[in-house]
This record gives sequence, C-alpha cells and structure tokens, in this order.
Amino acid sequence: MKKSSRSHLEQLASQAANDDIVIENSDVEESLPNSFGDALGLLLTTIILTAFGLMMINSATSHFNGRETASLFRNQFIWAILGCVSGLTAFFMGHKLLSRLSYWLLGGVSLLLLWARCSKAVNGAHRWIHLAGYTFQPSEMAKIAVAIFVAWYCSENIRTFASWRKKRNGIWVLGGVVAGIMGLIWLGNDLGTTALVGAMSFVTIFVAGLSWLYWVIPMVFCTIVVWCIKAFDAMRWARMTIFFDPERYQSDQGMQLWFSLLALGSGSWFGVGLTKSRFKADYLPEKQTDFILAIVGEELGFVGILAVLILYTLWGYFALRIALKSRDRCGMLLGWALTAGVMLQAAINFGAMSGCFPTKGMPAPFISYGGSNLMGCLIATGILISIAAYSDNPGYRNFFRRKDDDELDGGF
Repeated sequence: MKKSSRSHLEQLASQAANDDIVIENSDVEESLPNSFGDALGLLLTTIILTAFGLMMINSATSHFNGRETASLFRNQFIWAILGCVSGLTAFFMGHKLLSRLSYWLLGGVSLLLLWARCSKAVNGAHRWIHLAGYTFQPSEMAKIAVAIFVAWYCSENIRTFASWRKKRNGIWVLGGVVAGIMGLIWLGNDLGTTALVGAMSFVTIFVAGLSWLYWVIPMVFCTIVVWCIKAFDAMRWARMTIFFDPERYQSDQGMQLWFSLLALGSGSWFGVGLTKSRFKADYLPEKQTDFILAIVGEELGFVGILAVLILYTLWGYFALRIALKSRDRCGMLLGWALTAGVMLQAAINFGAMSGCFPTKGMPAPFISYGGSNLMGCLIATGILISIAAYSDNPGYRNFFRRKDDDELDGGF
C-alpha cells in the first residue's frame, strides 16, 4: 500500500509538473510578439524612401536638358522595378535557403568583383561592370552575400566560431572568407565599401558572442591601414583630413564639402523650394549621388533633412525589431547584419555631407542615384520581411521548398 500510494503521488507530481511546463510554454507562445506590424512598417518606410529618392533625383537634375533629366529618372525607376523584383525573389526564397547558398553567393560575387577589376576605370576606380550601356557595382551585392555568410556561419558554429584552435569551423575560416571579399573590393579602389563590409561583419560576429578582447584585432588593423594611407597615398589622406578645415581647400579637394555646407546653410528651416536649388547648377558636383542630401537640405530645409532622418530611424527600428523577434539564430544574426549595413551607410553619408566625417563616395540608401545601391537595399528589405514571415509562421520556409527539417533550423 505504501509503495502504491507513493508511486501514485509521484505520478501526480510528475503530471502536475508537466502541466505547469505546458502552461508555461503556452504562455510563452501567446506572449511572443507579432512581426507582421514590423514587416508592414518596414515595407511602407522603404516605399516612402524610394519614392522620395526618385522625386529628389528628378529635382537635383532638373537643370539639365529635359532629355537627360528624363533619362536619369527613367534609369533609376527601372532599377527600382528590378530591385523590387529582386527583393520579392529574396522573400520567396527565404533567408534559410539563401543561407545554405551562402558559399555559392560568395563565389558569384567574387567573380563579379574580379570582372569589375578588369573593366575600365571610372575616376580612378574599378568598381563598375559596364554592360549594354548600363553599369553595375558588384560590391553592393557583396555586402548582402557577406551578411548572409557571416550570419549562417556564426549560427552553425556558435560554440566554436570564436576559437583559434578549431581550423575547420573556427574564426580563421570566418575571418579568411570575409578578408578575401574585402580584399577584392579593395582592389577596385573602394575603401569606403571595404570598411563598411568589415564593420558590418564585426557587428554581426560581436552580436553572435565574440569577446570584447577581439576588438583589439580590428583596431590594430585599422591603425596599420591609416598609417599606410598617410605614408603612401597622399591624395587619399588629403581627402580624409580636409573635413577638419573645408574652407581652406574650397577651391580644389574640399570643393564638394564646402558647397555642400553652403547648400545646407542656405536652406534654413523650410528650404528654398523643390527644384529651386542654386548650388546644383554650377557648384556642387555629384549632387544626384553622394551629395543628394545637401540638395534636400537646400530645397526642403532643416525640416526635410529631419524627415529623412526620421525615415531612416524608422527603417532601422522596424528592421531591428524583426531581428530581435526572430525564432532562429541565423535569422536574428542576418537581421542584425542587414540593419547594420544600411544604417551605417546612411550614417556615413550624413556625416560626409555635413562635414562630420571624411568625404567619401557613399550613397544615401534608397535615395541617391545609383541602381546597384538601390537594388541592394531592396534585397535587404525583402530578406528582412522573409525573416518576419518565418517568425510569425514557423511553417514558412521558402516558396520553392515548403517543407524543411526543423532540426536544421538552428533555433535558440
């Protein structure tokens, strides 16, 4: 009797414990936040930024002859359509399928970067592939491919990726692949994108669990790079330092930054009016690309710049919420990588345009003229929305392969 009663009590206790676990799990499931609202907010913000960019490109080039203005607007509109198609393709493929194809994506991007290096130089840089009257910048796709690879590698090797001793799945493989892609971008004389890819990768690795001690490595590397530029590349060093005193170099290397500051100052609070910029005509070079936000500041004033800042902040806010709500580790890390890439690019463009950072050819995401950059940003948006779709519906994998092995998801 004692044994039977004891076994009965143990059975009741274990059943109660199991019931508590079930209740707790159900509560957790019910308390999981919905990612649909964040995905919708991200999509709407992307549409507004893209439409605003098309409007400002048309305004910044309105002093050209009508045919040239129409041609630039048409080219950017075509790239916007292609970017939407590419973003939809990335969404339907899903971030998990793209992660498994990361090595193939890196291989394709490497070939494109080598192709660009063998193409003719534009302003001393080999960044573009020229084909059928159009130009394509493969380094923009390299940012997406590197983000996918780093997120996938860290999620698959979460316990060993920071180890120096693991030769197959340690940090040597991760660092070697990323450094290889950065080297190919560097060969095209694109220091800004090289630094952006490195910063984006390190942010992702740090979120994955890299120790603070590893900050020493990029700091030493950056110090060596800066010293080499100062010692062996006087022209680039001058471009990196003129932002300290742009007025002194306003007639030569500091001309862009000086006229950008004048354009911002002349815009005051509400601007001089859309299409009425005075500095776009004969003063400010590259006004539809790297310095388009200076035209925004002149024509729409401080209010216009503030609106762009708010839109970028909202994009980063929704993207980061999608990353934090992800059900799997790879989706979370990939969300962080893509968010860091777009937001760092926006910050660098704002800083260069306002004289806070060295002048660097870094376009404003979604807004600047340039099809490759716009396509890359729209692909990043599509991938982020696919992460949100998987968070809300774990049955979602990708359009081409509906069923998948849950054990391969790499969940938390």
